[in-house]
Amino acid sequence: MRDRLDALEIALSNETEEGEFYKFSAERTDNPLSKAMFEAIAKEEAEHYERLKELHEVWQQNQAWPAAIPLKVSKTKVQNVLQDVLQQLPDFPRPDRDDLEAIRAAIDFECEGVMYYDLMKQAATEPNEKAFFNLMANIEHEHYSSLKDTEELLRDPTAWSRRAKKSV
Repeated sequence: MRDRLDALEIALSNETEEGEFYKFSAERTDNPLSKAMFEAIAKEEAEHYERLKELHEVWQQNQAWPAAIPLKVSKTKVQNVLQDVLQQLPDFPRPDRDDLEAIRAAIDFECEGVMYYDLMKQAATEPNEKAFFNLMANIEHEHYSSLKDTEELLRDPTAWSRRAKKSV
């Protein structure tokens, strides 16, 4: 059981660091698309932290998956951020180098998050525990995909636009 608590403590630390990174990145940028994406993910990471903290506290006391508290996490909404912001802007936003570096760092965070939660899911013994970590991995994957899409748009708006029109 100690290994599970250690794993949850790592997850808590990761969610804290990522949330702070997203908040800082949102405050730093003037790009409305980058700002909206970073703010949306920061909000979701804060929720992840709270759920993991609840899980950690109950698990630490009971040495088992909690049955008494609902450990649901809201589904991610980041995939809508890109379209919502673009509908409000007259032109594609122009990134600066710091935006692209922050987005690339965020992509790496989210990729690591997917792998970490997949490992947690594989180690899980309870069905609800597996489902919870599967949901967390899926949300991190949505963050990853949305950030990759944002990176492509900022790097090459023309190619992104052509691809977006094909998928409609």
